[in-house]
Amino acid sequence: ESNEQPVHSVTLSSFKIAKYEVTQKLWVAVMSTNPSYFTGDEHRPIENVSWNDVQQFITKLNQLTGRNYRLPTEAEWEYAARGGNLSQGYTYAGSNDLNTVAWYDLNSGGTTHPAGTKAPNELGIYDMSGNVLEWCNDWYSDTYYSVSPSTNPAGPSSGTYRVLRGGSWISFSVYCRSACRNNSSPGSNYYLFGFRLAEDL
Repeated sequence: ESNEQPVHSVTLSSFKIAKYEVTQKLWVAVMSTNPSYFTGDEHRPIENVSWNDVQQFITKLNQLTGRNYRLPTEAEWEYAARGGNLSQGYTYAGSNDLNTVAWYDLNSGGTTHPAGTKAPNELGIYDMSGNVLEWCNDWYSDTYYSVSPSTNPAGPSSGTYRVLRGGSWISFSVYCRSACRNNSSPGSNYYLFGFRLAEDL
């Protein structure tokens, strides 16, 4: 897609990223509420949360734990989805066979599924394709790849929309590619929108 170009290399500082999407169990433990549309299993990913909601969750989680969790940058997210230095160059996060690694429109049954029930990618990370779209920290720009720095790109300094990556339970396969870029207003909550945590080393 045009917003995925030009194809380019970036250098990232070391970071941690969560093995799983944040679950409803963790969200409820921190926030004492469950805004999810799909309930009934606390191991499903949290969804129906906005970027702004996620910032409130992260602030409270960091207060409770003394850690410094955050959302991954878009570049960090894609690096992890592609398998990092262990990448095999797959189209999706961990395979060229989407059914192996993702819950998406053809196999989800119209719902989310518990985190980690499909195969992981090369780094042992689950659900980076499918299940729920994942918020990233960056402001979104169609043309950012043309002007982004080659080291630790962190998105434009301002914008209207925030980045979402990874496809969801209702996405066509093309939208579950590791390269696919999505976006939405930071105040928008939808039953496709979830996230995973990152942290500096």
